[in-house]
Parts: sequence; C-alpha cells; structure tokens
Amino acid sequence: MSEPVFHLQGVTIRRGDHTILDSVDLEVRDGERWVILGPNGAGKTTVLQLATGRIYPTEGFATILGERLGTVDVSELRSRVGLASSALEGRIQGRERVKDVVMTAAYGMIGRWREAYDDFDEQRAEDLLAAFGVVHLADREFGTLSEGERKRVQVARALMSDPELLLLDEPAGGLDLGGREELMAALTEIAGDARSPVIMLVTHHVEEIPEGFTHALLLRDGKAVAAGPLADTLTPHLLSRTFGLDLQVERHRGRWSARAALR
Repeated sequence: MSEPVFHLQGVTIRRGDHTILDSVDLEVRDGERWVILGPNGAGKTTVLQLATGRIYPTEGFATILGERLGTVDVSELRSRVGLASSALEGRIQGRERVKDVVMTAAYGMIGRWREAYDDFDEQRAEDLLAAFGVVHLADREFGTLSEGERKRVQVARALMSDPELLLLDEPAGGLDLGGREELMAALTEIAGDARSPVIMLVTHHVEEIPEGFTHALLLRDGKAVAAGPLADTLTPHLLSRTFGLDLQVERHRGRWSARAALR
C-alpha cells in the first residue's frame, strides 16, 4: 500500500494551557475525498493548518505528501497543496483582477507583481474560472464580486498549481441556497474526476458535503469521535455524539441531511 497523502499519528496541539487537538490519528490516501465535521472550536481548521505545514504538532507527528513536518522545508510542500479559506480571501486586494487572483497561485503569490505568465497560465486560469461558472468575471475586480462568486474564484485559484492535495475551509460558508448549490455542483464534478487531487473539506453541516466524497473525520473538543468511510461515520449515533444533540440523519440522491430528532 502506498504512503498516505496526509497522515497524523497521535497529534496533540497545545497553546498555553489550552489543548486544541488531542491525540488525533488520521490517514488520508490517494483517491479519497474527506470531509471534516464538528461544532465550532472542535479543531477542524487546525487539521487543515497542519496539512498546509503552517503549524506543527506539540506531540505526535504529521506527514504531508510523504514528508514529515519538522524535517522538511515546508515552502517546497506548499506549492503542492491548494488552499481556499476565508483567511486567505482576506489577504486578496479588492482591486485585484479576478483572472490574476487565480493565475498568481501558479507562483504561490497573492497579487500580481513583476512575474511573467505564459499562454498556458492564461488558458489554465480561464479554464478553471469556466469550470466554476465565473469566466465571465475574469476582468472584474475581486472586491466587486458577490460572496458566492468569490468562493468559486477561490476554489479555482486553489487548483491553479495542479496540487496533489486540495484543502477547502468552509467553502460554502456565508452562501445563500442558490450559491451553495452552484458550488456543490462544481465540487461534485471535481470529486468525481479521477484526475482530481485528494480533497479535504471542512464544514459544520452535512448538507454541505458534495456528492462523491468518500470519508469523514468527526471532531469534538479537539478529539476524534470517528474517522472512516461516510457510511460508517455519518450515523445518527456518531453525529449526535459529535454535535451533542440527538440527530436524525438521512441520505437522498448522494446528499446528506441532519436535523434534531423529534421527541
């Protein structure tokens, strides 16, 4: 069996007296699409920060694309990992042209400077924008876009460098129903493409799991409640433990939903 694309073994992260992650184990392998679920403060985004090499375990070890954190230059890894997050969005200048927002990811940059791009870069940026239904916005300023449009541009940007691992931190957060479903359709297409990278997506809501996702990590208070195939993890019992609420869980045409159980 090949090495995991992302591997946590006994990972604990502390900040002062506060434990953010507590002895978490995880193996993410080639071809898998993972969702990380849990309430606020569960440690979901911290797992993605580990996967980008931006933080290190206090205890245990983490490997990204076969390289162990702490023994490798993480700047070399970051070009192989695509990220879309609200924190990254906050660093994009509102006056930046949408096409440049996507294209600059080829150099791992935010904002165009003096770097040169060739026809391949131009075409790839346009193709990615087209894949998410926003190519008509290529010459608009990023700050003029709606929330849903910015989300889709960000995911397109995350794919620009043809990463081996794609990390999506609450990509549907703040979207209305129409915007969410448009994004889910695009992510479903990516998840179903065998050429796509391994995907890890953070969300609070099972309704935001695109079709084609295969595995889930459930977190509560920094601890793993469960990790494994969706059919084994997205059960009423395990989701109720994760969110501290008695839940009913349903699946219809490949999409999941959850609601409080009737008493």
